[in-house]
Amino acid sequence: MPVPTAATFARLADLIAIPDAADRPTRSVVEAFTGKELATVPVGTAQDAEDAIARARVAQKDWATRPVTERAAIFHRYRDLVLANRDALMDMAQAETGKSRAAAQEEVLDISMTARHYARVAPKLLRPRRISGMLPGLTKTVVRYQPKGVVGVISPWNYPMTLAVSDAVAALLAGNAVVLKPDSQTPYCALACVDLLYQAGLPRDLFAVVPGPGSVVGTALVENTEYLMFTGSSATGQLLAEQAGRRLIGFSAELGGKNPMIVTAGANLREVTDAAVRACYSNSGQLCISIERIYVEESIAPEFTRMFGERVRNMKLGAGYDFGIEMGSLVSEDQVKAVSSHVDDAVVKGATVVAGGKARPDLGPLFYEPTVLTGVPEDAECYRDETFGPLVSIYPVADVDEAVERANDTEYGLNASVWAGTKAEGEAIAARIHAGTVNVDEGYAPAWGSTGAPMGGMGVSGVGRRHGEDGLLKYTEPQTIATTRVLNLGGPRGLSPKVWAKIMPPFVKALQWIPGR
Repeated sequence: MPVPTAATFARLADLIAIPDAADRPTRSVVEAFTGKELATVPVGTAQDAEDAIARARVAQKDWATRPVTERAAIFHRYRDLVLANRDALMDMAQAETGKSRAAAQEEVLDISMTARHYARVAPKLLRPRRISGMLPGLTKTVVRYQPKGVVGVISPWNYPMTLAVSDAVAALLAGNAVVLKPDSQTPYCALACVDLLYQAGLPRDLFAVVPGPGSVVGTALVENTEYLMFTGSSATGQLLAEQAGRRLIGFSAELGGKNPMIVTAGANLREVTDAAVRACYSNSGQLCISIERIYVEESIAPEFTRMFGERVRNMKLGAGYDFGIEMGSLVSEDQVKAVSSHVDDAVVKGATVVAGGKARPDLGPLFYEPTVLTGVPEDAECYRDETFGPLVSIYPVADVDEAVERANDTEYGLNASVWAGTKAEGEAIAARIHAGTVNVDEGYAPAWGSTGAPMGGMGVSGVGRRHGEDGLLKYTEPQTIATTRVLNLGGPRGLSPKVWAKIMPPFVKALQWIPGR
């Protein structure tokens, strides 16, 4: 198996922004498939984070003066390096997370697409923009975009490459520096991606990686940076939002989801069944935009349940650094316990297991079968709470109206999927769902992969957006510069204030006839 070598881990460890790292306490990083130690990583402190921020602030001042096209050239090179090193990156992603090869490839491709998108559009988005002034001809107004300064990024373990780097790409292109706290279980995924950024020409102090506890390093980021980007649980997001609010700094977060799929009587069940496997079990269900609830019209519910259950029971589960495996392991013992708890609780309360339903220690320490439940009662934990694992429940509904009502009956609002008899019907249903992204005739990939469109959550599923114009401009401070020309607002010299006051109202009224006013 192509597990990264000790030499690879040692080389990447040298990139960590912690001085005298060899003398620090360390944390073990293990291979998820087997539980064997891969390497250790030094545990950073608040002082390490503050020092990295100070160095980043110095580097950012020079970076902000560079033309945007010069910054963009680095990320065009980065995109090429990511694709050229995709096999090594996928090996690292699988080693630290236990995800399947296909899920690892999703990360690599997403990084390259995001880097290409923002490198291509950043020069236009950040260009000073002329807008209509207060008084045409007499005033000129220009909007400029100033970088925030140093951006803190706290990234999770489930997609430890793309969620560590893709948000940083936009922040860096906007002229900021970045200090990243990767999840403690997957630090080398982030370092492998940052290594390629350095190779592409990014100044090292401009993007620093400081591993360590969230309560220590994460707190230092929110207390010392000018903006914070977080991906993780809704509970942690709420805490960080409070901390950011006290400092009045910008904050953006993609948080949890209890994402619904709606299947109407006119849908092609064979297509839905295959797509639902991707939508529910990609990355072993450890994906904030994966589907956990499926609402199916009663007339087709038995047939869909039979087909989907059969497909899930036949999924290939196992450890493998190749594309032959459909679903890998979970990332930690805590995840296995969380999924087991939700399944066991639902079954005790009356749910029926259609497929899966148990851990698979015979395959490795962190494997759990892809699981389908029916008859889940409202008092079951998995009815409303996010599982964040390979568990999905099917609920028959009388009609589309009930499906939409139940899909929206949640505090979350991140992603949804709709399958109907026609595209038009699917799009009409999608517009009624309270979620930041909705995919018609797919699970999550088209909306996520549309990097030109905003992506994020409603309700407790998030604040702000990544991707699209918002995903870059949120890292800037818009600045309006208005210049008065010819004469100032006090009127021409020699004209009495009383006469000028009579002239102004009809002049302002006439502005309505000017196009664009």
